[in-house]
Amino acid sequence: MDITGASDPYVKVSLMCDGRRLKKRKTSTKRNTLNPVYNEAIVFDVPPENIEQISLLIAVMDYDRVGHNEVIGVCRVGNDAECLGRDHWNEMLTYPRKPVAHWHPLVEYQGTTGSSQGGSCNSLKTPPSP
Repeated sequence: MDITGASDPYVKVSLMCDGRRLKKRKTSTKRNTLNPVYNEAIVFDVPPENIEQISLLIAVMDYDRVGHNEVIGVCRVGNDAECLGRDHWNEMLTYPRKPVAHWHPLVEYQGTTGSSQGGSCNSLKTPPSP
């Protein structure tokens, strides 16, 4: 929250594989609110053979015009997530291409963990631009 008592939140969703961020998307910024509503869809295309190594890191951020944007909190959805994040992931896999909504508690950001070794996610990387 800013010094004014409000916040300018947005959500950043990162497609993760073995602790590495492969792609990211973000929502619009909602100005001056502590209760934002996002009616936005974020879509990543993931080949079925890579789905087991993938997770989503969801970060709620506070936009700051001056300085750095601050992390308000994060949650993870995927096979390597805990309880609710794993259950949500399994439900999304059961009903592909359908929106599946759940509330998730935010936790303090601890940095990415996991191995940074190669793996089979290389096919998901966006080729470098010339």
